[in-house]
Amino acid sequence: MAKRHPSFVCQECGAVYNRWKGKCEACGGWNSIVEETGAASPMSGPVATRPSRAKGRIFPLEGLSGETKEAPRTPSGIAELDRVTGGGFVHGSVILLGGDPGIGKSTLLMQASAALAKRGERVAYISGEEAVAQVRLRAERLGLGQAPVELASETNVEDIIATLSQGRPPALAIIDSIQTMWTETVESAPGTVTQVRGSAQSLIRFAKTSGTAVILVGHVTKDGQIAGPRVVEHMVDAVVSFEGDTGHHFRIMRAVKNRFGPTDEIGVFEMSDQGLREVPNPSELFLAGRDMATPGTAVFAGMEGTRPLLVEIQALVAPSSLGTPRRAVVGWDQSRLSMVLAVLEAHGGLKLGMHDVYLNVAGGLRITEPAADLAAAAALISSLSGNALPPDTVYFGELGLSGAIRPVAQEQARLKEAAKLGFSSAISPQPRLDKSKGSKSERLPLATSAIGHITDLVANIAVRRRKAS
Repeated sequence: MAKRHPSFVCQECGAVYNRWKGKCEACGGWNSIVEETGAASPMSGPVATRPSRAKGRIFPLEGLSGETKEAPRTPSGIAELDRVTGGGFVHGSVILLGGDPGIGKSTLLMQASAALAKRGERVAYISGEEAVAQVRLRAERLGLGQAPVELASETNVEDIIATLSQGRPPALAIIDSIQTMWTETVESAPGTVTQVRGSAQSLIRFAKTSGTAVILVGHVTKDGQIAGPRVVEHMVDAVVSFEGDTGHHFRIMRAVKNRFGPTDEIGVFEMSDQGLREVPNPSELFLAGRDMATPGTAVFAGMEGTRPLLVEIQALVAPSSLGTPRRAVVGWDQSRLSMVLAVLEAHGGLKLGMHDVYLNVAGGLRITEPAADLAAAAALISSLSGNALPPDTVYFGELGLSGAIRPVAQEQARLKEAAKLGFSSAISPQPRLDKSKGSKSERLPLATSAIGHITDLVANIAVRRRKAS
């Protein structure tokens, strides 16, 4: 028997060492390195017992030109889920779904599997955390007890693959969760990096050979990262995160990686008594209940992939009694807020050095695009001056370090969404000159005030204050 050598593996990033260390050099984590004993490699042992491979197998090489076919997909029956995945589940693909505990991952997968099974597709739901009776109780609570979904409670990967290989290959197989799976080829406890990597590799091999779309559910650590080795994210075809605040009733799904579709689309769901309900128009949900007469609020016309999205940005600027004023932000980048504050002081003439600044994206949504700079600046100016912004106006534009307002993409889609929700005006950057269209200008769906510098925005709000007084 081949000698088995112990290795020391970091449980946070998967780095391997030949001896124990208190701190991982790869990710910087403390006390995350655990000793693991891996099984012998199938090719290990005496040289005489190995198969002879003196010459490699010659395989054909093809060029870039040739016939291409779009990957066959199976629609899930849930429009928001299909939007994120790019139109449905690709045959033979593997999707890693991560989210906080209790966010609704199992509920969403149960609804998707029931929708597929009702269309005559074979769907298998393998739970490693719950018994079959517990999964049935959830299905009955969602009104899906009669859906022909195949259920099992199993954690051995070899047994799962052998069972799913019987009969017609499933169109969808759900593994909930990958951290509870274990394979006989690895001598480690379930949940360790070696077991997660080995189990995922076996399930991916089954998906590629059988054509079954496999969804692996992954736990999420306290900092929002999917638990387990980062190499699993490189092995799968798509990584989807299911986000949401427990204090709000809606959930957001976004693709972090997708080999067969876009990575900038989002799906919005609302949690109800009957499970997750699709939200076809998220802007109405994020703007519901906003206070239009309060200073420090501005509506941002953003884009998430191809979907325009209107959200409210709230700011509070208050005098500080501390030597170092507070800077707190929720739903936006902290560095981006510091940059906007610096530009407002350097080029806008505002004195914010002795004020506490709080910024919040209402509804729990997280914004990443730089087009929110103008809306954040407008909310900060409004809060500092005590003047409420017009409730029927939206803001979007990127703020440069020189104070210039830079144009952003997809202006027409943002304005059309604002007009559809009843907004009558927009504050936006100067539009780009498109030489291909000549002197013809496209008609805008609502009145637009184009500004080129941050001083124009400060002056605009100051003029409104004088008129109000």
